Amino acid sequence: MKISEIITIDPEILGGAPVFAGSRVPVWSLFVHLEKGVSLEEFLEDFPSVKHEYAVALLEIVQQTFSSEQMLRHFYESAA
Repeated sequence: MKISEIITIDPEILGGAPVFAGSRVPVWSLFVHLEKGVSLEEFLEDFPSVKHEYAVALLEIVQQTFSSEQMLRHFYESAA
């Protein structure tokens, strides 16, 4: 699944914050919930407009991105 299918960025929706496609739920809210120990299932119950497959696909993309030393180096260098 492509990131463009999972995330929408539209100035008319939450001022352009990245949200899950088809919803008004900011992507960052998934990570905040997970950081606080909330399970993915609980997150999806709290935000029923987020499709399960979108949340899982996003987590897989993040995992693949940050498990690749080359990609992690690229992010680090671009942020420095």
